[in-house]
Amino acid sequence: MQELLRNIGHSLEGLLTTNSLVQLSAVAIAVMLAWWFGRQVVGTDRARAALAQPGFQARFTEMFLIASPHLAALVLIAAFGGALHALKIRSNIVDLAITLAGLLLLIRVVVYLVRLSLGNRTKGWGNTITLVVWLILALHVLGWFEPLVQALDSVGLKTDRSRITLWSVMKLLFTVGIFILIAVWAARWFEQRLMAMQGLALSMRIGIAKFSQTFLIGLSILLGLNAAGLDLTTLNVLTGAIGVGLGFGLQAIVANFISGFVLLMDRSIKPGDVISFTGTTGTSTEGFGWVQELRGRYVVVRDRDGVETLVPNQHLITNPVINWSYTDPRVRLKLPVRVSYKDDPETALAVLLKAAEGHARILRDPGPVARLMGFNDYGFDLELRFWISDPQEGVNNVRSDVNRTIWRLFKEHGLTIPVAQREIRVEMQRPDDLDPT
Repeated sequence: MQELLRNIGHSLEGLLTTNSLVQLSAVAIAVMLAWWFGRQVVGTDRARAALAQPGFQARFTEMFLIASPHLAALVLIAAFGGALHALKIRSNIVDLAITLAGLLLLIRVVVYLVRLSLGNRTKGWGNTITLVVWLILALHVLGWFEPLVQALDSVGLKTDRSRITLWSVMKLLFTVGIFILIAVWAARWFEQRLMAMQGLALSMRIGIAKFSQTFLIGLSILLGLNAAGLDLTTLNVLTGAIGVGLGFGLQAIVANFISGFVLLMDRSIKPGDVISFTGTTGTSTEGFGWVQELRGRYVVVRDRDGVETLVPNQHLITNPVINWSYTDPRVRLKLPVRVSYKDDPETALAVLLKAAEGHARILRDPGPVARLMGFNDYGFDLELRFWISDPQEGVNNVRSDVNRTIWRLFKEHGLTIPVAQREIRVEMQRPDDLDPT
């Protein structure tokens, strides 16, 4: 710690000269101008339109826009350094700033390329990762890294078998993070190759990809801990505690993950299927929709209202689920209708068939049928049955169209739908007829 403070003190003393202050001011002005330039370039409508386009040219444009403030800072600082060299004026701080600016530009470009290789999974973390890596390398350039390591290593706790310091913890986190990054990149590469294999079912490809990703990340954590110098045998107590936690507090989460793998392997539900998971068929907003995505813990189901429901995997395993497109996308819909006893049921049955004939989504083979189901208190119970082959386009909209047609044809043919009626009879008695008791 004393050596680190001594180095910082010497550096600060060297910055108090007139020449050093001028160089620092020039570097600060160059950084502010570069920041302003980057904001102006990224904020243009042309830049936003270019970023929205797919392809290599759009990605190259995005990389240039991201690196533009760093590139501008490097150019401005280098120009000022060239002027100082031409005037034969001492420029040690500017030369150091040129090195650091070039290093920052290089790191930012590399981080962007890594982000693309990972499928934008680190999007939003680019500046943070760049800053952390740059600070570490900048400390090496300035010669402050070793004193800083010694200072951090001097602060810690001593246990029976080892000593835990701030530096060991930071080293552990950094090493594990690097191994996880490599594992995610490898999983992404494997997933891209796997998804291109059309010979396997989509659900099988997704299941293998999710399992490989989980396995590689878990393996990378163990390898990172080992590479950081941590004795894995010391984790026996921790793993035992985790096992107890899985048995009690985390059992629902583990059950959802295992259920997710089961869904992926048995291919009972796959992206694009139309399902109903509330036990009621044909509902439009409650548990009826399209499977958008299969995740490790839940399934994304989107209904016709645009609402995306995250259904836990365990719910789909332990409860009945109606898969409208499991083996055959064709489904049969039933429309019950009641007709008055004053009307001819044969005419009503013919009208029901006529109402289903003109709809474009109703199949002709098998064709619609009308049935007389029973005799109610108020009239005949009829039922129109027909098949559709595209439930993903909705089922209630077909019902609505056919019901409207039935109502129109009933009015044209003089058919009536009876309304429930009750007859109340009131008997009056004279007072003399009443029993005196």
